[in-house]
Amino acid sequence: MKQTLLLTFLFIYTLSEVKAQDIPVRRISGEIFKNVKKDKDTSTWRWKRNGIVGANLAQGSLSNWAAGGDNFSLTANTYFSYYIYHRAKRYTWDNSFDFNFGFVQATSLGSRKNDDRIDLLSKFGYKVDSVNRWYASALFNFRSQLFDGYNYSGSSSNFSSSFLSPAYIILSLGMDYKPNTKFSVFISPLTTRTVLVLNDYLSKQGSYGVPMNKHSFSELGAFVTMTYNNEIAKNISYRGRMDLFSNYGHNPGNIDVFFTNMFLFKINKWLSATYNLDLIYDDDIKIFGPNNDAPRLQMKSLLGIGFLMNLEPVKK
Repeated sequence: MKQTLLLTFLFIYTLSEVKAQDIPVRRISGEIFKNVKKDKDTSTWRWKRNGIVGANLAQGSLSNWAAGGDNFSLTANTYFSYYIYHRAKRYTWDNSFDFNFGFVQATSLGSRKNDDRIDLLSKFGYKVDSVNRWYASALFNFRSQLFDGYNYSGSSSNFSSSFLSPAYIILSLGMDYKPNTKFSVFISPLTTRTVLVLNDYLSKQGSYGVPMNKHSFSELGAFVTMTYNNEIAKNISYRGRMDLFSNYGHNPGNIDVFFTNMFLFKINKWLSATYNLDLIYDDDIKIFGPNNDAPRLQMKSLLGIGFLMNLEPVKK
């Protein structure tokens, strides 16, 4: 399964690179997926920054509908993404922040969230070759959520998550390979991953691989993260990231996977369609299934059409 995810990510990258040989890539000013060109004058610091904010809405209502269904339903998904890139001489400093939140309101189900993620990634590198491809780098990543989450089964619900429960903190030293401005691979044999579960109720359950009655758990292992941002066709952009982590101290062959994908289909200046697909596999997270509680592939898929606004970069 993990090999399939890796091949999927590399296939998207390879396919768009081949397609780029035949279809010129049009640059859209102010778009978040805009590539960062290297400045000829590297004697001073250079900044590149941009982002997007958007919201997708869907609403339905029924009255005297013989076929049945909910009298009212409303789905809303919001997203905010921003990056700041820093370049100077032999140094690079890449920062990105993503926030996603969505909820569903229906007559029969009430209100519940269907998306909630905050993700901060910062990477500082020092160039170690003469062709601008290899960087000795340090990486920091923080990932969590803001609101309470529940697992639903029929009319019952179980409290399953909250702010900083869980939260994942990664500190890593390694090498960053950047063959171009669209694709990068960070490889680290020395990484610490800390899992936080600050909620007392979840801590007593031993949730998310943290020992019972403990609020944190740290692991030492190997870490690889791949990122790819590109306009793969006219008005179609892709942004993806895959994180792979192997714990040296416990089942190192069972690799944890975090794979997030976003396709953006630009309709006009203010409207767009988006498709988000997140895949997670964590060997320490046991999920209830037909036979027993065991690690399972987690999947989240969201499709919507709605408002999109580019956050224009600040010119310096």
